Amino acid sequence: MGQPQQNLLDPHSEKDLNLEALWMPFTHNRYFKQNHARRIIASAEGSYFTTTEGNRIYDALSGLWCCGLGHRHPRIVAAVKKQLDTLDYATAFQMGHAPAFRLAERIAAAAPGDLNHVFFANSGSEAVETAMKIALAYHRIRGEGQRTRIIGREKGYHGVGFGGISVGGMVANRKMYAASMLPGVDHLPHTQNLKEMAFSRGSPTWGAHLADDLERLVALHDASTIAAVIVEPMQGSAGVVVPPVGYLKRLREICSKHGILLIFDEVICGFGRMGTPFAAQHFDVTPDILTFAKAVNNGLVPLGGVIAHKDIYNAFMTGPEHMVEFFHGYTYSGHPLAVAAALATQDVIADENIYARVNELVPVLEDAIHSLRGEANIIDIRNSQLAAAVEFTPIDGKPGLRAIRIFEEALKRGVMFRFTGDIIATGPTYISTPDEIRNMVAVLRESIRAAG
Repeated sequence: MGQPQQNLLDPHSEKDLNLEALWMPFTHNRYFKQNHARRIIASAEGSYFTTTEGNRIYDALSGLWCCGLGHRHPRIVAAVKKQLDTLDYATAFQMGHAPAFRLAERIAAAAPGDLNHVFFANSGSEAVETAMKIALAYHRIRGEGQRTRIIGREKGYHGVGFGGISVGGMVANRKMYAASMLPGVDHLPHTQNLKEMAFSRGSPTWGAHLADDLERLVALHDASTIAAVIVEPMQGSAGVVVPPVGYLKRLREICSKHGILLIFDEVICGFGRMGTPFAAQHFDVTPDILTFAKAVNNGLVPLGGVIAHKDIYNAFMTGPEHMVEFFHGYTYSGHPLAVAAALATQDVIADENIYARVNELVPVLEDAIHSLRGEANIIDIRNSQLAAAVEFTPIDGKPGLRAIRIFEEALKRGVMFRFTGDIIATGPTYISTPDEIRNMVAVLRESIRAAG
């Protein structure tokens, strides 16, 4: 028998591409496969994608909130290639590799207050599940095992695990699984009120009192049953829902008063989006547990994790030293390639003064995005540091279609936004120029008019 014939088809080419085998995540699969022109990405560099058709597209969402330093940053790519020459994989169970310890030390140093112990996962979803398990186990170790309830928030997105969708508050992610949700979960109201907050620049001045609903839940369930409250400081996946001034501080005060752990889900906010290492520093509120992923290594290799307060970590460090303290982990926790990318990312953030660059771009994005006020069908424009969103009235009987049409018109003009419902969101790369951000908004204006 002869040798099998080599497949000479370029895997990055759209030629002879069979779209049916792939079930795409968070995607309208039938619509996409009928309308995939301009949507097959072949390569990326800096703030731009290039499609198989050769079209150059400005990445207005930093990948998926993860590639803030731009695509294929040479120092990060080189670090991963170098790592492959020495260690491709190392188990994190009962063994370790030096870079993982170094990375944990650097992340802990960047975190606020006494959050100084890092547990690695592989995604934001896994980080949230880990944080929830830490919170529940912590109370049990302390002799308060009756604290089993976790409070989430409406419109919250905490990944796609059963724990994450249980505490999350996005209806489409939850409705198919109502019978399988975690028991003992409740939700705070969201902080989006278009009557009082529409067209706010940065954090709205109205709405801090919404945090007081946590006192209502405490009265309903009793504080002795509540383990933790989990919120995104800025709700990115729901369309850049911005916390009112003082809201997060009020949550912190109530949690501290009742012995409830406060968890910040910073998967989107962490490592630069807010112009600080974490949103906790930007809003001057320190949680007890903090989750991260995405921008920690510029999206190059999946990596996520949890940062816990020293008192939480120390509570676990009891009993015989030869016994495992926390029965939890992942095959790929602290994967050498992901860690190498993260260490290089932290170097770039420091050496290129990235947080200062983000803060310089914040007023550029704010002024540009709010210049759209008055365009047809816009009901709100909101922004929080280097993130912004425009919300539209839906087309009668066809919710979400207006945003899809605007998204497609923008693609024709060389810009890729994020749409969710009838919201167009943007989170530009940290390396964008002011002119690129202004042009991005100019394209959005043209696309709004073209979509009708």
